[in-house]
Amino acid sequence: MSTPATTIFSPATAARFDRLVTLYPVKRSALVPMLLYAQDEVGYISDAVVAEIAQRVGIADHDVRSVLSYYSMLRTKPAGKYNVQVCTNISCMLRNGFGILEHCKKRLGIGHKETTPDGLFSLEEVECIGACCWAPAIQVNYDFYDDLTTEKMDQILEDYKAGRGKETV
Repeated sequence: MSTPATTIFSPATAARFDRLVTLYPVKRSALVPMLLYAQDEVGYISDAVVAEIAQRVGIADHDVRSVLSYYSMLRTKPAGKYNVQVCTNISCMLRNGFGILEHCKKRLGIGHKETTPDGLFSLEEVECIGACCWAPAIQVNYDFYDDLTTEKMDQILEDYKAGRGKETV
């Protein structure tokens, strides 16, 4: 099994994948990074993504799906443009992480792993984002926010809705 003749990925991502498989003694070791990069580009792990990545690392589709089912950060359905991850692990829980999650559910009108009808936001409860000293914390795509209140959360959501989130600056 080798690099496919045609690819569903951009030339930059395809080149990144070609390089990734050379960095490890076993091609399969590049599987998780490839899935993460694919998800960043495509938005989720589709059947076409599974098939191409399986071919690139020389394993069966069902082996890719086994890995995919293990990692909660990998999605098999499209997420919103802004994926809001609310930490509810012990430090965040003790400082109102569940309150922030419930506030987001009400404010966005969606639940865990759901997406707003306009496709702008998705919401996830996550175990830990590594911001325990500044709890409660969230992550929107790759941007971190900490020491949250419901008022701060409202402002963050409004900023992203208006195109003023950290990643848009």
